[in-house]
Amino acid sequence: MEAAAARTYGREDSRPVDLVTAGVRREALATRRAADTCDAMPPTRRPGYGGSVDDPIVVLGVPTALGGHRAGMEHTPAGLRRLGLLERAATRAPLAATRFHDAGDLEIVPGFRPDPDQRAKNRALIAAFLPRLADRAAQALAFAGADARLFILGGDCTAHAGALAGLRRRRPGLRIALAWFDAHGDFNTPGTTPSGNVWGMPFAMACGRGEADLLAACDAPSVEMRRAALLGGQVLDEQESRDLAASPVAHFGSGMLAADAGRAALRSWLTTTLTEADGIYLALDMDCVDAAEGLAVQMPEPHGMTLATVEAAVRTIADCGPVLGVGATAVNLEQGDGPRTVDAICRLAAAAFGGRRDGPRLSESRDPPGSART
Repeated sequence: MEAAAARTYGREDSRPVDLVTAGVRREALATRRAADTCDAMPPTRRPGYGGSVDDPIVVLGVPTALGGHRAGMEHTPAGLRRLGLLERAATRAPLAATRFHDAGDLEIVPGFRPDPDQRAKNRALIAAFLPRLADRAAQALAFAGADARLFILGGDCTAHAGALAGLRRRRPGLRIALAWFDAHGDFNTPGTTPSGNVWGMPFAMACGRGEADLLAACDAPSVEMRRAALLGGQVLDEQESRDLAASPVAHFGSGMLAADAGRAALRSWLTTTLTEADGIYLALDMDCVDAAEGLAVQMPEPHGMTLATVEAAVRTIADCGPVLGVGATAVNLEQGDGPRTVDAICRLAAAAFGGRRDGPRLSESRDPPGSART
């Protein structure tokens, strides 16, 4: 599946590729797959973790729709590449000097399977691919260099749980803050879900809430709840809403973020949170953008944020501290305007990766290995 996907993108194999902008040309980085060669080349270290906006970006596709009841998202990473997402992102002004390392797509077979389970659909398949995703992300980051950042192309939003685990496998003890952009809460567990959709659980999983098999699969917890925020979240299940309200997770609603006072509150939360975190990961479930904007997403919802509001929030986050990674998920190119969606993802990626980069070395993380706690 990986090799086939690579051919779709104009490559004859799944070797990691640089997208170097000055015209956008591609050159091979290795003669073997990224998963087999990530330790073969010594990383290019910079003076400190907060180098500059040209720190490498590792791109990794996660072609899965296993987390829910509808197919489509398993085709998204390949579709985004066909629409030129990587080339377009690489020509955005803030990223013009950035080297993109394309690590291809994780092999997930099947990418979708109907499952009537009302507690956790396809849980065994999800628990099987998440550790592989974490390993692949960690290996690709090691291959790209000491200060490399992660760019995930989903797939459903279970991808974020594996991505977060990959960041911490690359740097054990890394203290991650998490900004979860979503029209939904994704804070259910197998014990609270009304649907059994695991794509409604990964935010909770990253925070260490859920059942043992799913949590173990993504090395949970990856983040402390006090270092996590939900942005958007206008469509919540009742128990999920109660659990979020009772937790230390911050919640910034779509209307709030459209106002200056709301963005000031977000900045205040970030200022406090990033005093005890090494950087932040942005989980961008693209249905956080209001359905009226016509993006190609799996579950469009009304009363969401405008794209401009999301972009302003992302810039606020990036201006407050180093961005460790970004994931764009919940895109279904069969539903809505594909090119417009690609443009939206590029805008948000440029806002995130083009912001402030000063911060401590990753190797200076003070947490003990395997812990998300200070």
